[in-house]
Amino acid sequence: MCGITGFWNPDGLDAGEARFTLTAMTDALQHRGPDDSGAWIDPDAGIALGFRRLSIIDLSPTGHQPMESHSGRFIIVFNGEIYNFRSLRQELEQQGARFRGRSDTEVLLAAVEAWGIVGALERSNGMFAFALWDRSERLLHLARDRAGEKPLYYGWVGRCLMFASELKALQAHPDFRPLVSREAVALFLRRGYVPSPYSIYQGIRKLRPATRIAFRLDPAHPDTTAEPTPYWSAREIAERGIEDPFRGTAEEAVEALDAVLSDAVRIRMESDVPLGAFLSGGIDSSTIVALMRAHTPHRVRTFAIGFDDAASNEAPFAAAVARHLGTDHTDLVLTPAEALAVIPQIPHIYDEPFADTSQIPTYLVSRMARQHVTVCLSGDAGDELFGGYRRHRLGPAIWNAIRWVPQSWRRRASRLLVPPAETGAASMLLNRLARGLTGKRNFVERMRQAADMLPAPSPASLYHYMMSYWKHPEVLVPGAREPLLPATDTAQHPTLHGVPSSLMMYLDFVAYLPDDILVKLDRASMAVSLEARVPLLDHRVIEFAWKLPLAMKLRGSGGKWIMRRVLDKYVPRHLVTRPKQGFHMPVAAWLRGPLRDWAESLLDERRLREVGGLDPAPVRRKWHEHLAGTSRWDYHLWTVLMLQAWMELNSTRSLRVTV
Repeated sequence: MCGITGFWNPDGLDAGEARFTLTAMTDALQHRGPDDSGAWIDPDAGIALGFRRLSIIDLSPTGHQPMESHSGRFIIVFNGEIYNFRSLRQELEQQGARFRGRSDTEVLLAAVEAWGIVGALERSNGMFAFALWDRSERLLHLARDRAGEKPLYYGWVGRCLMFASELKALQAHPDFRPLVSREAVALFLRRGYVPSPYSIYQGIRKLRPATRIAFRLDPAHPDTTAEPTPYWSAREIAERGIEDPFRGTAEEAVEALDAVLSDAVRIRMESDVPLGAFLSGGIDSSTIVALMRAHTPHRVRTFAIGFDDAASNEAPFAAAVARHLGTDHTDLVLTPAEALAVIPQIPHIYDEPFADTSQIPTYLVSRMARQHVTVCLSGDAGDELFGGYRRHRLGPAIWNAIRWVPQSWRRRASRLLVPPAETGAASMLLNRLARGLTGKRNFVERMRQAADMLPAPSPASLYHYMMSYWKHPEVLVPGAREPLLPATDTAQHPTLHGVPSSLMMYLDFVAYLPDDILVKLDRASMAVSLEARVPLLDHRVIEFAWKLPLAMKLRGSGGKWIMRRVLDKYVPRHLVTRPKQGFHMPVAAWLRGPLRDWAESLLDERRLREVGGLDPAPVRRKWHEHLAGTSRWDYHLWTVLMLQAWMELNSTRSLRVTV
């Protein structure tokens, strides 16, 4: 696990200046790789490649990067792991390849020489982002893993192409002139993250998962229009799985998933440094830890975090599973004061605005784990692959209830559902009744939601609504237009025979998972130099999950039926049977209590207008309603707070917002 960066200038480079700049860029990524650094510069070609190393496999100098291939044709900087490197190495040795060390990076280089870049990518089972310079063809290749576990930003700044694992490395280049995109701000306020392929900065993009891009380095005609090319398609995997499903019995499916997931766990336990696992006590993390036991003679190290708010505290459940599995368990109960202490670091850790409230506990559990281990396995991705989110059941239920009514009628009904005023005896009574049923939302909020959802023309648009915090972000960012995304461009959606649950799981996999869940995990863990690995994102598991009939995922009132059955083999069901809580802070209460002064300062009307460029009226209205307890707006407010905090941190960089 490492950090990579670099740049290319078709006009050539001054060796001394290039080394000075490259050092500054790589030093900005020191947290991703504290063990070693490296640089490779070709002034005539205008290429500079930089690297920071977190040593995991082959701790010797033979694992140093940038690394040159055996023939000398290729130079690589590589972030991540190739988990099946041992079997690839054996195959390559049978073809005559020779190796200097034991690293997976050297195996990847040999694979590129033997099979070409596409062949190497297709054979690799891993998480990664890399830059590969081809001396012979004068090509710079950038590539990213199938699910998007490892990040890679790139873009042209004048005549200079830059790339990096994190934006802070690009900010260290003297020619970088940050210009915030209003379109990206609008996307962020809707989603709580900036979705791929966009970044918060105009002209800087994120390489999409499972794609590669090649730039031909012709000084006279620099290739500024190159577009990413997929080498693996989640859409095709989903469509093939639906067309050719698993045809065995439910028991055979459970055994097959157990086997493929067990092997995914096994190859992710390859490490020359101490290794452990995150354990929430839920289905996914408990399954990962249970399977780890079969592949090590030692007690597995596990780590959990909880809250002093009982309604959000999962630590006791994790401890119970840990006792049953016999792990060496460590946990931490998070207080509001500890959360408040982390908040100032969030804008720096996440590089661009990011508002998943579980960002804080994820960082803190990573920091705690790093005191004991260098690698942690995580149970992420089970919800996206096996139908674990409430929306996978609720969304289709809503759609099936309204789709029979002509859309024109639904539009008229929506206009009639004008919510009453928040005040008044009748409204207050209805609010109390609604909260008694839902536990969270009041009557007025439910009326708003019904009015918004009724006109939905398709399951995809309903999903878009359900995944939006600010439903109309253009109200806050006047003039901004949201570009199409993989989740909103219906031309990119797979053909899934009209099954809304499958479509919503697919959209989660290609959008929410890589741009929210995996960003959170990568930045939180790498901020403390901890490598996080996700066995459920082994492409064999992904492909098997899409072949499973929907009834093996969603059954009765719950999701992840087959994952529960796998876990039943290792952990008694009563230890993990409870309503899904997620890994979230009790932000709603904290904003009214210990975080109130901090929030009030950032939500000041003048600061909203001058720092974030936002219309303060909608924000202030929601803030007052939240404080009064008449409505709950914690998610909406948190997005604005994270934007404001990020803008203020970056204001020293002459930050400008597009108009």
